[in-house]
Amino acid sequence: MPRRAVTRTAKLATLPLGFAGRTALGFGKRTIGRPAEAVALEVQRRTAEQLFSVLGELKGGAMKVGQLLSIFEAGLPEEVAAPFRASLTRLQEAAPPMPAATTHEVLAEGLGEDWRDRFAEFDDRPAAAASIGQVHKAVWHDGRTVAVKVQYPGAADALMSDFNQISRLSRVITPLFPGVEVKPVVADLKRRLQKELDYVDEARAQTAFHDAYAGDPDFVVPAVVAQSGNVLVTEWLDGTPLAKVIAGGTQEERDRAGLLLFRFLLSGPSRCEMIHIDPHPGNFRLLDDGRLGVLDFGGAAHVPDELQWSIGRLLRIGTLGDPDAIVDALWEEGFLAPDAEVDPEEVAALVTPHAAPFAVDRFRYTREWMREQTSRGLGLAADMRPGALARQFRLPPQYLAVSRALAGGGGVLCQLEAEGDYRAEAERWLPGFADDDGPDLDDQTEATA
Repeated sequence: MPRRAVTRTAKLATLPLGFAGRTALGFGKRTIGRPAEAVALEVQRRTAEQLFSVLGELKGGAMKVGQLLSIFEAGLPEEVAAPFRASLTRLQEAAPPMPAATTHEVLAEGLGEDWRDRFAEFDDRPAAAASIGQVHKAVWHDGRTVAVKVQYPGAADALMSDFNQISRLSRVITPLFPGVEVKPVVADLKRRLQKELDYVDEARAQTAFHDAYAGDPDFVVPAVVAQSGNVLVTEWLDGTPLAKVIAGGTQEERDRAGLLLFRFLLSGPSRCEMIHIDPHPGNFRLLDDGRLGVLDFGGAAHVPDELQWSIGRLLRIGTLGDPDAIVDALWEEGFLAPDAEVDPEEVAALVTPHAAPFAVDRFRYTREWMREQTSRGLGLAADMRPGALARQFRLPPQYLAVSRALAGGGGVLCQLEAEGDYRAEAERWLPGFADDDGPDLDDQTEATA
Protein backbone atom coordinates (compact mmCIF):
# COMPACT_ATOMS: atom_id res chain seq x y z
CA MET A 1 0.00 0.00 0.00
CA PRO A 2 1.48 3.38 -0.97
CA ARG A 3 1.72 5.09 2.41
CA ARG A 4 3.50 8.38 1.78
CA ALA A 5 0.88 11.12 2.04
CA VAL A 6 2.47 13.16 -0.73
CA THR A 7 2.33 10.17 -3.11
CA ARG A 8 -1.30 9.35 -2.36
CA THR A 9 -2.33 13.01 -2.51
CA ALA A 10 -0.64 13.45 -5.88
CA LYS A 11 -2.51 10.45 -7.32
CA LEU A 12 -5.86 11.63 -5.97
CA ALA A 13 -5.17 15.13 -7.27
CA THR A 14 -5.28 13.77 -10.82
CA LEU A 15 -9.02 13.15 -10.40
CA PRO A 16 -10.28 16.77 -10.29
CA LEU A 17 -7.74 17.76 -12.96
CA GLY A 18 -8.98 14.98 -15.23
CA PHE A 19 -12.61 15.85 -14.53
CA ALA A 20 -11.99 19.52 -15.31
CA GLY A 21 -10.36 18.55 -18.59
CA ARG A 22 -13.21 16.28 -19.58
CA THR A 23 -15.78 18.93 -18.68
CA ALA A 24 -13.98 21.51 -20.82
CA LEU A 25 -13.80 18.98 -23.66
CA GLY A 26 -17.51 18.32 -23.31
CA PHE A 27 -18.33 22.02 -23.45
CA GLY A 28 -16.27 22.34 -26.60
CA LYS A 29 -18.05 19.43 -28.26
CA ARG A 30 -21.46 20.88 -27.38
CA THR A 31 -20.50 24.11 -29.09
CA ILE A 32 -19.86 22.27 -32.33
CA GLY A 33 -23.19 20.51 -32.35
CA ARG A 34 -22.93 17.26 -30.35
CA PRO A 35 -26.03 16.56 -28.22
CA ALA A 36 -25.58 17.49 -24.56
CA GLU A 37 -26.81 14.05 -23.40
CA ALA A 38 -24.21 12.23 -25.52
CA VAL A 39 -21.46 14.48 -24.20
CA ALA A 40 -22.59 13.90 -20.60
CA LEU A 41 -22.45 10.11 -21.09
CA GLU A 42 -18.94 10.37 -22.50
CA VAL A 43 -17.80 12.46 -19.53
CA GLN A 44 -19.36 9.91 -17.14
CA ARG A 45 -17.63 7.01 -18.89
CA ARG A 46 -14.20 8.61 -18.91
CA THR A 47 -14.56 9.75 -15.31
CA ALA A 48 -15.44 6.20 -14.20
CA GLU A 49 -12.41 4.79 -16.01
CA GLN A 50 -9.99 7.27 -14.44
CA LEU A 51 -11.62 7.07 -11.01
CA PHE A 52 -11.23 3.32 -10.71
CA SER A 53 -7.76 3.34 -12.19
CA VAL A 54 -6.56 5.69 -9.43
CA LEU A 55 -8.56 4.01 -6.66
CA GLY A 56 -7.21 0.60 -7.62
CA GLU A 57 -3.60 1.78 -7.33
CA LEU A 58 -4.17 3.22 -3.86
CA LYS A 59 -6.22 0.45 -2.19
CA GLY A 60 -7.18 1.62 1.30
CA GLY A 61 -9.91 4.20 1.76
CA ALA A 62 -9.85 4.97 -1.95
CA MET A 63 -10.64 1.36 -2.81
CA LYS A 64 -13.30 1.28 -0.09
CA VAL A 65 -15.06 4.22 -1.72
CA GLY A 66 -14.89 2.36 -5.03
CA GLN A 67 -16.63 -0.63 -3.44
CA LEU A 68 -19.31 1.63 -1.97
CA LEU A 69 -19.93 3.37 -5.28
CA SER A 70 -20.23 0.01 -7.04
CA ILE A 71 -23.49 -0.59 -5.20
CA PHE A 72 -25.11 2.26 -7.11
CA GLU A 73 -24.01 1.20 -10.59
CA ALA A 74 -27.50 -0.19 -11.23
CA GLY A 75 -28.73 3.40 -11.38
CA LEU A 76 -26.36 4.39 -14.17
CA PRO A 77 -27.22 4.37 -17.87
CA GLU A 78 -26.10 1.07 -19.38
CA GLU A 79 -23.64 2.88 -21.64
CA VAL A 80 -21.81 3.95 -18.48
CA ALA A 81 -22.65 0.98 -16.26
CA ALA A 82 -20.90 -1.58 -18.49
CA PRO A 83 -17.42 0.05 -18.40
CA PHE A 84 -18.09 0.93 -14.75
CA ARG A 85 -18.58 -2.75 -13.88
CA ALA A 86 -15.49 -3.70 -15.88
CA SER A 87 -13.41 -1.06 -14.07
CA LEU A 88 -14.63 -2.27 -10.69
CA THR A 89 -13.80 -5.88 -11.54
CA ARG A 90 -10.27 -4.84 -12.41
CA LEU A 91 -10.11 -2.84 -9.19
CA GLN A 92 -11.09 -5.83 -7.06
CA GLU A 93 -8.95 -8.39 -8.88
CA ALA A 94 -5.78 -6.38 -9.48
CA ALA A 95 -4.91 -5.52 -5.87
CA PRO A 96 -1.35 -6.85 -5.37
CA PRO A 97 -0.80 -8.93 -2.20
CA MET A 98 1.54 -8.11 0.66
CA PRO A 99 4.90 -9.91 0.60
CA ALA A 100 4.81 -13.06 2.73
CA ALA A 101 7.45 -11.64 5.08
CA THR A 102 5.26 -8.61 5.83
CA THR A 103 2.26 -10.87 6.47
CA HIS A 104 4.33 -12.92 8.91
CA GLU A 105 5.37 -9.76 10.78
CA VAL A 106 1.74 -8.74 11.29
CA LEU A 107 0.85 -12.27 12.46
CA ALA A 108 3.76 -12.26 14.92
CA GLU A 109 2.72 -8.88 16.31
CA GLY A 110 -0.86 -10.04 16.75
CA LEU A 111 -0.64 -13.71 17.69
CA GLY A 112 2.91 -13.86 19.07
CA GLU A 113 6.24 -15.05 17.71
CA ASP A 114 4.99 -18.64 17.97
CA TRP A 115 1.99 -17.88 15.73
CA ARG A 116 2.74 -20.87 13.49
CA ASP A 117 2.06 -23.23 16.41
CA ARG A 118 -1.59 -22.13 16.31
CA PHE A 119 -2.01 -23.46 12.78
CA ALA A 120 -1.78 -26.96 11.38
CA GLU A 121 -1.44 -25.36 7.93
CA PHE A 122 -1.10 -21.80 6.64
CA ASP A 123 -1.18 -20.72 2.99
CA ASP A 124 1.07 -17.72 2.37
CA ARG A 125 -0.82 -16.93 -0.84
CA PRO A 126 -3.77 -14.68 0.01
CA ALA A 127 -7.17 -16.06 -0.90
CA ALA A 128 -8.56 -12.52 -1.21
CA ALA A 129 -7.36 -8.94 -1.02
CA ALA A 130 -9.63 -6.24 0.36
CA SER A 131 -9.43 -2.52 1.04
CA ILE A 132 -7.71 -2.63 4.43
CA GLY A 133 -6.29 -6.14 4.55
CA GLN A 134 -6.05 -9.54 2.95
CA VAL A 135 -7.38 -12.97 3.83
CA HIS A 136 -5.41 -16.23 3.99
CA LYS A 137 -6.84 -19.72 4.10
CA ALA A 138 -5.43 -21.90 6.88
CA VAL A 139 -6.15 -24.87 9.15
CA TRP A 140 -6.42 -24.10 12.86
CA HIS A 141 -4.63 -26.37 15.32
CA ASP A 142 -7.93 -28.14 16.12
CA GLY A 143 -8.50 -29.05 12.45
CA ARG A 144 -10.98 -26.33 11.52
CA THR A 145 -10.49 -24.56 8.20
CA VAL A 146 -10.21 -20.85 8.95
CA ALA A 147 -9.94 -17.47 7.27
CA VAL A 148 -7.13 -15.31 8.61
CA LYS A 149 -7.67 -11.59 8.03
CA VAL A 150 -4.44 -9.59 8.21
CA GLN A 151 -4.54 -5.79 8.16
CA TYR A 152 -2.12 -3.94 5.89
CA PRO A 153 0.65 -2.18 7.87
CA GLY A 154 0.01 1.55 7.86
CA ALA A 155 -3.60 1.06 6.75
CA ALA A 156 -5.04 3.43 9.36
CA ASP A 157 -2.84 6.38 8.39
CA ALA A 158 -3.36 5.78 4.68
CA LEU A 159 -7.14 5.44 5.06
CA MET A 160 -7.57 8.66 6.97
CA SER A 161 -5.36 10.49 4.48
CA ASP A 162 -7.48 9.15 1.62
CA PHE A 163 -10.73 10.26 3.19
CA ASN A 164 -9.45 13.72 3.89
CA GLN A 165 -8.67 13.96 0.18
CA ILE A 166 -11.74 12.16 -1.16
CA SER A 167 -14.13 14.27 0.91
CA ARG A 168 -12.83 17.25 -1.10
CA LEU A 169 -13.43 15.43 -4.37
CA SER A 170 -17.17 14.81 -4.03
CA ARG A 171 -17.82 17.08 -7.02
CA VAL A 172 -15.80 14.62 -9.13
CA ILE A 173 -17.75 11.57 -7.99
CA THR A 174 -21.20 13.21 -7.88
CA PRO A 175 -21.62 13.40 -11.69
CA LEU A 176 -21.37 9.60 -11.81
CA PHE A 177 -24.30 9.22 -9.41
CA PRO A 178 -26.82 11.99 -9.98
CA GLY A 179 -29.30 12.21 -7.13
CA VAL A 180 -26.89 10.64 -4.61
CA GLU A 181 -25.39 13.01 -2.03
CA VAL A 182 -21.87 11.61 -2.10
CA LYS A 183 -20.22 13.97 0.40
CA PRO A 184 -22.25 13.00 3.52
CA VAL A 185 -22.04 9.34 2.51
CA VAL A 186 -18.24 9.57 2.33
CA ALA A 187 -18.16 11.37 5.70
CA ASP A 188 -20.21 8.59 7.29
CA LEU A 189 -18.01 5.99 5.61
CA LYS A 190 -14.97 7.61 7.19
CA ARG A 191 -16.50 7.30 10.66
CA ARG A 192 -17.50 3.71 10.00
CA LEU A 193 -14.09 2.80 8.61
CA GLN A 194 -12.45 4.00 11.80
CA LYS A 195 -14.48 1.27 13.50
CA GLU A 196 -13.67 -1.22 10.76
CA LEU A 197 -9.96 -0.77 11.42
CA ASP A 198 -10.63 -2.02 14.95
CA TYR A 199 -10.64 -5.82 14.72
CA VAL A 200 -11.69 -6.05 18.38
CA ASP A 201 -14.91 -4.26 17.52
CA GLU A 202 -15.40 -6.38 14.39
CA ALA A 203 -14.93 -9.60 16.33
CA ARG A 204 -17.49 -8.45 18.89
CA ALA A 205 -20.05 -7.62 16.19
CA GLN A 206 -19.47 -10.86 14.26
CA THR A 207 -19.89 -12.88 17.46
CA ALA A 208 -23.20 -11.13 18.15
CA PHE A 209 -24.48 -11.99 14.65
CA HIS A 210 -23.12 -15.54 14.86
CA ASP A 211 -24.92 -16.17 18.15
CA ALA A 212 -28.17 -14.62 16.86
CA TYR A 213 -28.18 -16.76 13.69
CA ALA A 214 -26.74 -20.00 15.06
CA GLY A 215 -28.54 -22.97 13.48
CA ASP A 216 -30.58 -20.72 11.18
CA PRO A 217 -31.99 -22.47 8.08
CA ASP A 218 -31.31 -19.44 5.87
CA PHE A 219 -28.01 -17.93 7.01
CA VAL A 220 -24.47 -18.81 8.03
CA VAL A 221 -22.30 -16.37 9.98
CA PRO A 222 -18.80 -17.83 10.57
CA ALA A 223 -17.71 -18.02 14.21
CA VAL A 224 -14.77 -15.97 15.47
CA VAL A 225 -11.91 -18.32 16.33
CA ALA A 226 -9.30 -15.83 17.56
CA GLN A 227 -8.54 -12.12 17.51
CA SER A 228 -5.51 -10.13 18.56
CA GLY A 229 -4.02 -6.89 17.28
CA ASN A 230 -4.44 -6.55 13.52
CA VAL A 231 -5.30 -10.23 13.03
CA LEU A 232 -8.78 -11.76 12.98
CA VAL A 233 -9.32 -15.51 12.59
CA THR A 234 -12.78 -16.83 11.72
CA GLU A 235 -14.23 -20.06 10.40
CA TRP A 236 -13.79 -20.47 6.64
CA LEU A 237 -16.88 -20.12 4.43
CA ASP A 238 -17.18 -21.69 0.98
CA GLY A 239 -19.86 -20.82 -1.54
CA THR A 240 -20.53 -18.89 -4.74
CA PRO A 241 -19.69 -15.19 -4.38
CA LEU A 242 -22.70 -12.98 -4.99
CA ALA A 243 -20.77 -11.20 -7.75
CA LYS A 244 -20.78 -14.48 -9.72
CA VAL A 245 -24.52 -14.90 -9.16
CA ILE A 246 -25.00 -11.37 -10.50
CA ALA A 247 -22.82 -12.11 -13.52
CA GLY A 248 -24.22 -15.50 -14.49
CA GLY A 249 -26.61 -17.01 -11.96
CA THR A 250 -29.95 -18.53 -12.87
CA GLN A 251 -33.09 -16.53 -12.15
CA GLU A 252 -33.88 -18.94 -9.33
CA GLU A 253 -30.47 -18.30 -7.77
CA ARG A 254 -30.89 -14.56 -8.22
CA ASP A 255 -34.32 -14.56 -6.59
CA ARG A 256 -33.11 -16.74 -3.71
CA ALA A 257 -30.01 -14.65 -3.09
CA GLY A 258 -31.95 -11.39 -3.31
CA LEU A 259 -34.65 -12.48 -0.88
CA LEU A 260 -32.11 -13.78 1.63
CA LEU A 261 -30.00 -10.64 1.40
CA PHE A 262 -33.05 -8.49 2.05
CA ARG A 263 -34.17 -10.79 4.90
CA PHE A 264 -30.76 -10.60 6.52
CA LEU A 265 -30.67 -6.80 6.43
CA LEU A 266 -34.16 -6.47 7.88
CA SER A 267 -33.90 -9.24 10.48
CA GLY A 268 -30.59 -8.13 12.02
CA PRO A 269 -32.06 -5.27 14.08
CA SER A 270 -34.86 -7.51 15.36
CA ARG A 271 -32.57 -10.41 16.25
CA CYS A 272 -29.50 -8.65 17.65
CA GLU A 273 -30.24 -4.89 17.42
CA MET A 274 -27.57 -4.52 14.72
CA ILE A 275 -27.55 -4.08 10.95
CA HIS A 276 -24.87 -5.08 8.45
CA ILE A 277 -24.16 -1.81 6.62
CA ASP A 278 -21.65 -2.95 4.00
CA PRO A 279 -23.84 -5.00 1.64
CA HIS A 280 -21.62 -5.06 -1.42
CA PRO A 281 -21.57 -8.42 -3.27
CA GLY A 282 -18.10 -9.38 -2.03
CA ASN A 283 -19.45 -9.89 1.48
CA PHE A 284 -21.96 -12.63 0.62
CA ARG A 285 -21.79 -16.25 -0.55
CA LEU A 286 -24.62 -18.44 -1.84
CA LEU A 287 -24.00 -21.88 -0.37
CA ASP A 288 -24.75 -25.16 -2.13
CA ASP A 289 -27.54 -25.92 0.36
CA GLY A 290 -29.29 -22.64 -0.49
CA ARG A 291 -28.24 -20.67 2.58
CA LEU A 292 -26.62 -17.25 2.40
CA GLY A 293 -23.21 -16.88 3.99
CA VAL A 294 -22.36 -13.44 5.37
CA LEU A 295 -18.88 -11.96 5.87
CA ASP A 296 -17.24 -8.75 7.11
CA PHE A 297 -18.93 -7.23 10.15
CA GLY A 298 -16.56 -4.32 10.63
CA GLY A 299 -19.25 -1.81 9.69
CA ALA A 300 -22.18 -3.16 11.73
CA ALA A 301 -24.34 -0.46 13.35
CA HIS A 302 -26.62 -0.48 16.39
CA VAL A 303 -30.36 -0.13 15.67
CA PRO A 304 -32.49 0.33 18.84
CA ASP A 305 -36.12 -0.78 19.13
CA GLU A 306 -37.50 2.73 18.70
CA LEU A 307 -35.65 3.24 15.42
CA GLN A 308 -36.80 -0.16 14.14
CA TRP A 309 -40.41 0.86 14.70
CA SER A 310 -39.92 4.28 13.10
CA ILE A 311 -38.38 2.75 9.97
CA GLY A 312 -41.32 0.37 9.60
CA ARG A 313 -43.82 3.18 10.17
CA LEU A 314 -42.23 5.40 7.52
CA LEU A 315 -42.19 2.52 5.06
CA ARG A 316 -45.85 1.70 5.72
CA ILE A 317 -46.93 5.31 5.28
CA GLY A 318 -44.99 5.43 2.02
CA THR A 319 -46.91 2.44 0.67
CA LEU A 320 -50.28 4.03 1.53
CA GLY A 321 -49.43 7.08 -0.58
CA ASP A 322 -51.34 9.65 1.51
CA PRO A 323 -49.49 12.95 0.77
CA ASP A 324 -50.43 14.67 4.04
CA ALA A 325 -49.54 11.61 6.13
CA ILE A 326 -46.19 11.29 4.33
CA VAL A 327 -45.28 14.93 4.99
CA ASP A 328 -46.34 14.70 8.65
CA ALA A 329 -44.22 11.59 9.18
CA LEU A 330 -41.17 13.11 7.47
CA TRP A 331 -41.47 16.24 9.60
CA GLU A 332 -41.83 14.19 12.76
CA GLU A 333 -38.73 12.13 12.01
CA GLY A 334 -36.63 15.14 10.96
CA PHE A 335 -36.41 14.46 7.21
CA LEU A 336 -37.85 17.90 6.46
CA ALA A 337 -36.50 21.19 7.77
CA PRO A 338 -38.65 22.58 10.62
CA ASP A 339 -39.54 25.67 8.57
CA ALA A 340 -39.97 23.77 5.30
CA GLU A 341 -42.84 24.78 3.03
CA VAL A 342 -43.55 21.87 0.72
CA ASP A 343 -46.26 20.65 -1.59
CA PRO A 344 -47.49 17.31 -0.14
CA GLU A 345 -48.32 16.03 -3.61
CA GLU A 346 -44.78 16.78 -4.80
CA VAL A 347 -43.29 15.05 -1.75
CA ALA A 348 -45.53 12.01 -2.23
CA ALA A 349 -44.54 11.79 -5.90
CA LEU A 350 -40.91 11.56 -4.79
CA VAL A 351 -41.36 9.17 -1.86
CA THR A 352 -43.98 6.63 -2.94
CA PRO A 353 -41.97 5.10 -5.85
CA HIS A 354 -39.29 4.09 -3.35
CA ALA A 355 -41.92 2.23 -1.32
CA ALA A 356 -43.20 0.36 -4.40
CA PRO A 357 -41.46 -2.96 -3.51
CA PHE A 358 -43.52 -3.10 -0.31
CA ALA A 359 -46.89 -2.06 -1.71
CA VAL A 360 -47.42 -5.32 -3.66
CA ASP A 361 -47.14 -9.02 -2.88
CA ARG A 362 -44.37 -9.58 -5.43
CA PHE A 363 -41.89 -7.11 -6.85
CA ARG A 364 -38.94 -7.40 -9.22
CA TYR A 365 -35.97 -5.14 -8.59
CA THR A 366 -34.47 -4.12 -11.94
CA ARG A 367 -31.82 -1.78 -13.21
CA GLU A 368 -34.54 0.07 -15.13
CA TRP A 369 -36.43 0.69 -11.88
CA MET A 370 -33.26 1.93 -10.20
CA ARG A 371 -32.53 4.26 -13.12
CA GLU A 372 -36.01 5.74 -12.81
CA GLN A 373 -35.37 6.50 -9.13
CA THR A 374 -31.95 7.92 -9.96
CA SER A 375 -33.41 10.10 -12.70
CA ARG A 376 -36.09 11.37 -10.31
CA GLY A 377 -33.39 12.15 -7.76
CA LEU A 378 -31.40 13.98 -10.44
CA GLY A 379 -34.38 16.15 -11.22
CA LEU A 380 -34.77 16.97 -7.53
CA ALA A 381 -31.08 17.70 -6.99
CA ALA A 382 -30.87 19.89 -10.08
CA ASP A 383 -33.56 22.28 -8.82
CA MET A 384 -31.68 24.46 -6.35
CA ARG A 385 -33.95 27.50 -6.47
CA PRO A 386 -34.87 29.05 -3.12
CA GLY A 387 -37.74 27.00 -1.73
CA ALA A 388 -37.07 24.02 -4.03
CA LEU A 389 -37.83 20.62 -2.55
CA ALA A 390 -34.15 19.61 -2.60
CA ARG A 391 -33.38 22.38 -0.11
CA GLN A 392 -36.05 21.18 2.33
CA PHE A 393 -34.86 17.60 2.84
CA ARG A 394 -32.49 16.45 5.58
CA LEU A 395 -31.06 13.06 6.55
CA PRO A 396 -31.33 12.67 10.34
CA PRO A 397 -28.10 11.28 11.84
CA GLN A 398 -29.85 8.26 13.39
CA TYR A 399 -30.96 7.14 9.92
CA LEU A 400 -27.60 7.49 8.17
CA ALA A 401 -26.28 3.96 8.78
CA VAL A 402 -29.63 2.28 8.13
CA SER A 403 -30.16 4.33 4.97
CA ARG A 404 -26.75 3.28 3.71
CA ALA A 405 -27.51 -0.38 4.40
CA LEU A 406 -30.96 -0.38 2.78
CA ALA A 407 -29.90 1.75 -0.20
CA GLY A 408 -26.88 -0.49 -0.74
CA GLY A 409 -29.00 -3.62 -0.41
CA GLY A 410 -31.49 -2.22 -2.92
CA GLY A 411 -28.66 -1.56 -5.34
CA VAL A 412 -27.50 -5.17 -5.10
CA LEU A 413 -31.08 -6.43 -5.55
CA CYS A 414 -31.27 -4.39 -8.77
CA GLN A 415 -27.99 -5.89 -9.93
CA LEU A 416 -29.46 -9.34 -9.25
CA GLU A 417 -32.78 -8.33 -10.85
CA ALA A 418 -34.36 -10.38 -8.07
CA GLU A 419 -38.08 -10.96 -7.63
CA GLY A 420 -39.75 -11.79 -4.33
CA ASP A 421 -42.35 -10.99 -1.68
CA TYR A 422 -40.52 -8.15 0.03
CA ARG A 423 -43.69 -6.83 1.60
CA ALA A 424 -43.98 -10.02 3.63
CA GLU A 425 -40.42 -9.52 4.90
CA ALA A 426 -41.25 -5.99 6.01
CA GLU A 427 -44.37 -7.25 7.81
CA ARG A 428 -42.33 -9.96 9.52
CA TRP A 429 -39.33 -7.93 10.68
CA LEU A 430 -40.39 -4.27 10.99
CA PRO A 431 -42.85 -3.77 13.86
CA GLY A 432 -43.91 -0.30 12.69
CA PHE A 433 -44.83 -1.62 9.25
CA ALA A 434 -47.45 -4.02 10.54
CA ASP A 435 -48.61 -1.89 13.48
CA ASP A 436 -48.85 1.91 13.22
CA ASP A 437 -49.88 2.37 16.87
CA GLY A 438 -46.29 2.63 18.10
CA PRO A 439 -44.32 0.47 20.52
CA ASP A 440 -46.43 -0.48 23.53
CA LEU A 441 -44.12 -0.37 26.55
CA ASP A 442 -46.79 -1.85 28.85
CA ASP A 443 -47.18 -4.88 26.60
CA GLN A 444 -43.40 -5.28 26.49
CA THR A 445 -43.25 -5.15 30.28
CA GLU A 446 -46.00 -7.76 30.64
CA ALA A 447 -44.30 -10.01 28.08
CA THR A 448 -41.02 -9.74 29.96
CA ALA A 449 -42.72 -10.50 33.25
